[in-house]
Amino acid sequence: MSKRYWLRMAILFLLFLVLAVAPAFAAKKKEVARGAPYGEDWAKPHAYVDVAKMSDMSDFDPATYSPPTGDTIRIGYVNVFSGPAALNGPIHLTPIRFAAHDINKRGGIWVDGKKKLVEVIFADHQSKTDVCKKVCERLVLQDKVHVLMGTSGSHLMKIINEVANKYKVISVNEGALSDELQDATNFGRYSFMPSPTTEQIGVGMAYYFGQVRKKEKKFYILCQDYSFGRDMAEAFKKGLKLYYPEAQIVGEDYHKLFITDFAPYLTKIKASGAEIVYTGDWIPDAANLLKQARQMGITIPFANLFMDEPNFLHEVGVEGTKGLIHIDVYDMPHAFTAYPSSIKFYKAWNDLWHKKWKTPPYNSRLFEHGTGAIGLYGQITYWLLSVIERAKSVDPEKIIKVWEGDVFRYANGKLVKMRACDHKTIQPLGVTEFVPPEEQKQSMTIPPYYWFKGTSSAGPGWLVPASKVIPTMDEKLERCKGKNPWGE
Repeated sequence: MSKRYWLRMAILFLLFLVLAVAPAFAAKKKEVARGAPYGEDWAKPHAYVDVAKMSDMSDFDPATYSPPTGDTIRIGYVNVFSGPAALNGPIHLTPIRFAAHDINKRGGIWVDGKKKLVEVIFADHQSKTDVCKKVCERLVLQDKVHVLMGTSGSHLMKIINEVANKYKVISVNEGALSDELQDATNFGRYSFMPSPTTEQIGVGMAYYFGQVRKKEKKFYILCQDYSFGRDMAEAFKKGLKLYYPEAQIVGEDYHKLFITDFAPYLTKIKASGAEIVYTGDWIPDAANLLKQARQMGITIPFANLFMDEPNFLHEVGVEGTKGLIHIDVYDMPHAFTAYPSSIKFYKAWNDLWHKKWKTPPYNSRLFEHGTGAIGLYGQITYWLLSVIERAKSVDPEKIIKVWEGDVFRYANGKLVKMRACDHKTIQPLGVTEFVPPEEQKQSMTIPPYYWFKGTSSAGPGWLVPASKVIPTMDEKLERCKGKNPWGE
């Protein structure tokens, strides 16, 4: 046979290979574009926040927002909107309404035979248990809400769940972290907990120090003296036993809420030889604690959950905030590069803050980026609305059927799974180290390449895999008997 013949055969063979392999490469490329950016191999999402379908949000202003009324899908949101903690209400409600507004501009959701818009009605529980029960019953019995949602304070979330389970409406916990909310004593079929738990947070932080950072070994625990603070401490101690048994707790203290003098505790920390202070404190305690520590010359890092409020961080300054170790309820490490579609979602919020939100408190640095806890509250709302859309109904039984065992992906690529038996959520967590502005480009990989100029903020980040922080399953809960930690 001639050389020309063999040349033709070789060309045909190569052409065959190209045609056969090309679809596989194309499929692989598509999978990477939509798939798991953080290495999860434990689940595939049933649905996700499709950023490509986001509406034009340029008309959204929380200061003037007016929800639709009439024949709507009604969500009753309950939090504190008055008194010393009044800022909590807008922090939670703004991203929830942002998500609802996005869905409404797409035309709403098809439920029970017709397409309906989403109406978010808010109520003020004033941080009082009796008021909380009263406003929840009003929302259910008078406003006829299909979903109750809240809140700051696990003791108040417990009441929201109790009302929801009594009247058989769905309850969504987007802001309270106590594990006991979904234990055998308090569990109800209608209550769901998309937020992470104190155990996941504490164990996750310990995992980071023991399995990732592997540096400091002497820890001092300082938390607020009530159930949340003590739960945060116990979770961290549990995590150290699991992932960092060589670590040493050189001191442990609990303080009353809203104290103004941390000097007695800081003096003990200074004398203890601690290399890290672990705290679950939230504002204003978190702010006063850090400010006074730096004033007393204590420069060691604070490992924290809520020491990230940008206004007080600016008061402390770049040097005083450098080295803080922050574990987050929503943010994932390097989301803009790991999950590029998240850039569009981030910009939709951030552009509004720069161009439109001129009214306090929305013009504050606190609302600038829409990340952290603010990001979580909005994404939980997208998850809820996705479940309703897939259930094609506001019937709670149909919603429960879809949400139990559901796997969802947030706009930043984070994967979450609703464990069917106890309605706790399996999810990874992100840990970041705060660095000066010029180093923040490690996480802020898009212009202007820093989060804030006047304070240290997120720089390098690390993933705590979901498998390392699976929430405890109460063995006394009948629904969970015989299940593995994944709920299967």
